[in-house]
Amino acid sequence: MTTAIRRLGSDDAAAFQALRLQGLLECPTAFASSHEEEAGEPVSAVAARLGAEGACGVYGAFTPDGTLVAVAGLGRESMAKMAHKGVLWGMYVAPAWRRQGIAQALVTHLLAQAVREPGLRQVMLGVHARNEPALALYRSLGFVAWGTEPAAAWVDGEPQDETWMVCPLPGR
Repeated sequence: MTTAIRRLGSDDAAAFQALRLQGLLECPTAFASSHEEEAGEPVSAVAARLGAEGACGVYGAFTPDGTLVAVAGLGRESMAKMAHKGVLWGMYVAPAWRRQGIAQALVTHLLAQAVREPGLRQVMLGVHARNEPALALYRSLGFVAWGTEPAAAWVDGEPQDETWMVCPLPGR
């Protein structure tokens, strides 16, 4: 099924929050945040964050009927010496929509947005070290692992390692 990818706006806040909370419950080791931390956040606060301007923001993949089925964020370091780095964060595809190329299309779209950002030279991300499908996806799109952080997070009393990756942007 074909999906449309676009930057989310404040009107998408409720759908984004629902999908994000689903991801936090289903895959607690994949995110730095937890369901408990985000469940009580008012939709109005989510809407305010999604309403910001610029290429950096949250992008979503939508089915033809308008259902949000995947999300990923593109951020940028704010300090002048680090502003050449973009950050891909919060990647999640609803289970029924996996293995259909949506994640690849969404990350490809985010990388294309990153290329449009003046001065951005690379995109960084962290991924659970045992998430082989995600690692393979990111490698296929030009990301290279540069290190693994042991016990980067603790989930249910267990340490979770994080693999850090970087993708140099073309022509930079």
